[in-house]
Amino acid sequence: MAMLQPQHHHLFLLRHRPPPPRLRLRLPTRPSSPHRLLPRARAVSAAASTAALEDFRRWLSSHGAGEGKALPAAVPEGLGLVAARDLPRGEVVAEVPKKLWMDFDAVAASDIGRACGGGGGLRPWVAVALLLLREVARGADSPWAPYLAILPRQTDSTIFWSEEELLEIQGTQLLSTTIGVKDYVQSEFESVEAEIINANKDLFPGTITFDDFLWAFGILRSRVFPELRGDKLALIPFADLVNHSPDITSEGSSWEIKGKGLFGREAMFSLRTPVDVKSGEQYDLDKSNAELALDYGFIESNPYRDSYTVTLGISESDPFYGDKLDIAELNGLGETAYFDVVLDEPLPPQMLTYLRLLCIGGTDAFILEALFRNSVWGHLELPLSPDNEESICQVMRDACKSALGAYHTTTQEDEELLETENLQSRLKIAIGVRAGEKKVLQQIDDIFKQREEELDGLEYYQERRLKDLGLVGDNGEIIFWET
Repeated sequence: MAMLQPQHHHLFLLRHRPPPPRLRLRLPTRPSSPHRLLPRARAVSAAASTAALEDFRRWLSSHGAGEGKALPAAVPEGLGLVAARDLPRGEVVAEVPKKLWMDFDAVAASDIGRACGGGGGLRPWVAVALLLLREVARGADSPWAPYLAILPRQTDSTIFWSEEELLEIQGTQLLSTTIGVKDYVQSEFESVEAEIINANKDLFPGTITFDDFLWAFGILRSRVFPELRGDKLALIPFADLVNHSPDITSEGSSWEIKGKGLFGREAMFSLRTPVDVKSGEQYDLDKSNAELALDYGFIESNPYRDSYTVTLGISESDPFYGDKLDIAELNGLGETAYFDVVLDEPLPPQMLTYLRLLCIGGTDAFILEALFRNSVWGHLELPLSPDNEESICQVMRDACKSALGAYHTTTQEDEELLETENLQSRLKIAIGVRAGEKKVLQQIDDIFKQREEELDGLEYYQERRLKDLGLVGDNGEIIFWET
């Protein structure tokens, strides 16, 4: 019933999460041969040189991209957009015409699209990944050559970590997520390798390996705007140089796709400043914590970036499975529910309510009867009975204890390691991730430990019911009537 699962949860290429067994905590295990993590993706270009950057700028200009307000430039993260002058909030800093996008339409118009019937049988991200690899193979003959030349050779994303490096995140949700993503990409690669790559050697004359395919996947995950999913998935050269900033917290969109040219028929990707930007400063966008380590290869130390996903599920072996599932679905949940717990924040809404539902049994089962079907959720928002409330505390504390026992270091050891000078970047990510997870797990345990200590002072359903009937006073005293 209680499982603690990965947070990455806004994966735009991977959304599958397997259902959990009742009262069982699924822990990531040491990588074994079925999940063998292959070497880092083969480099497809040298680090962007000054000459390559100038070629890229000229290429953009020749195709009418950009407005001269922000320029691609070297920044600490690698490449980014730097303001050419002071820019007020909401000003357009870049416009990229659709003819420069690498998207599903570009695939359909390419040799790959013609070989695959327009690419309609492929997942959009797979189709764009194949286009990316095909254009890389074409070298200087590719119309995107100047753009491809500045793409990063590699990142610190965990999908590119070695087995030894992954051991540093032993016990974390990030490890199980990373392995799951790599398995998914491997499966997709094996399919397209047999059906497309090997069947079209004229399009892919060289050897395309899993590492190459994984590199393309990593490029898409780190550079595609999150809202551009499914058939809309697209690499937008120039605009994709926007980096992450912890100082930008606006949730409003900073871009739009609009029509331009005669009758507005030419689609244009328009990028705006989310905040005021000074000349010479980098133009950034805020991106979710769920993406950072897996997609971009970095993390932040801000407490609100530390989170842990609790997965709760109704077991099919539960004698009241049907009733509980019906109640959950009537209230917008299901057989499995995911709750992201954030450091220093209260438990997510409905988490306690769902837990109480899962732990109903014995004499409390009366509340599952059809008579209560429309009101039961409201009753469960408050403590049901001492036994039920004690059960949810035990379930969560046992799960936290099991999860904390899977890490090979303590929180104190991690904090001491983080004080070490000149830490290798991937080790720093690993320590930060596992330390953050442990802090949240300890917070969850503390919440339910405190609740255990307060059980005798809580007001339960029967007492509330008697008060509603006027049979018990506000202080719990029984009320008698005299004739």
